[in-house]
Amino acid sequence: MNEATAATILIVDDEVNVLKAIMRLLHPLHYRILMATSGQDALDILRNNEVDLVISDMRMPHMDGATLLSHIHHGWPETVSLLLTGHADLGQTIAAINLGHIYRYIAKPWDDNELLSIVQQGLEKRALKRENARLLQVTAAQNLQLVEANHQLEDKVAQRTAELEQLVSFLEITQQEVKTSFRNTVQVLANVLDMRFSDWGGHSQRVCSIAERLASASGLTPELIEDIAFAARLHDIGKLALPESLNTKAMLSMNRAELNEFIEHPALGQMVLLPIEELTRAGLLIRHQHENYDGTGFPHRSHGEAIALGARILAIAVDYDELQMGLILPHALSAEQAELFIRENAGKRYDPGLVSLLPDVIDSVTRKIHEKALHSTQLKPGMVLSRDLYSLGKFLLLTRGRQLDNALIEHLRHFERTEGKNLTIYILQP
Repeated sequence: MNEATAATILIVDDEVNVLKAIMRLLHPLHYRILMATSGQDALDILRNNEVDLVISDMRMPHMDGATLLSHIHHGWPETVSLLLTGHADLGQTIAAINLGHIYRYIAKPWDDNELLSIVQQGLEKRALKRENARLLQVTAAQNLQLVEANHQLEDKVAQRTAELEQLVSFLEITQQEVKTSFRNTVQVLANVLDMRFSDWGGHSQRVCSIAERLASASGLTPELIEDIAFAARLHDIGKLALPESLNTKAMLSMNRAELNEFIEHPALGQMVLLPIEELTRAGLLIRHQHENYDGTGFPHRSHGEAIALGARILAIAVDYDELQMGLILPHALSAEQAELFIRENAGKRYDPGLVSLLPDVIDSVTRKIHEKALHSTQLKPGMVLSRDLYSLGKFLLLTRGRQLDNALIEHLRHFERTEGKNLTIYILQP
């Protein structure tokens, strides 16, 4: 409750009686209360104060609540906005919600308990965003320490710096192309994971391929398959907060203290994704990826069908690849040995019904496709990548299925000139 008691709330209404009524209602909770009688006064207050939550009336002279909250969204996007509105303003309210990204609207006359509950929920959302930002800062600090350590290896300084600069420029192109879609966020987060765990060489993409095909073979809807694909691409995001020693150690080789720290990563992964509403379902799958079919897993020891189907799919897809990487058993397995391990643990770790689908899924993933290998000078707009494209340092540059255009082709050529070496680029054959 420390976040709530320290919160600052701004109330905006041209009627002083309304301001006083809301202030009296909130006063016992020890919030810092600011008041404004116009939209312009409210903006002046925001310029000089850090405000966590704004409650604004819809109907005000000169600047109505919808316009005010739109200004607040663009100038102070982290501030939570609530709109007071009468029944007659329903049409304007819907437009205001879309325009100002309003968290909730409160109908007049309001119910005191309902208003208090909405305020508290809004402040909790604000606190969650702050905690998420803090965790991202911690992650950034850890990554900075990693980069600084790498700089001590003089023979890698020039190569790593150049590749990071190129990777950022590729991300900028991607952001421009899909900035209106939350899928941009997924791709950026996936690229951060690929940078952090560059030695794993496309692990999350391989897991995604297996998971998507298992989901499709299970007859799931496209929407559920997409959620599972997002979860597969981001299943390791909670590991960003773990020490390097744990991320490179086989799980069955960990001591009790290390295992206790390791099992926190699924919950951390879910928490990172909580502010992104479209990834809520994917976050739940990530949280339960280590639940075992026989009820011996973590974090909740869920059993059988009580485990979400997407999480059961994720368990097989992740383990199939990690068994070959040496991240589960003390030694790495071949693809055939990994498949055998999963079959032998059907009914224990894995869903037997899904395990029965795995051989055909693996065959579809590894089946030869028609492709040709080209250099950047041979590329033409409209060509489609048949494989993920990695830099010489194993950073993911572009994903399989990406269609090339003139800007991307020129970018690849510039990348090659910077690196001093040619890339081999695999293109789908018609």
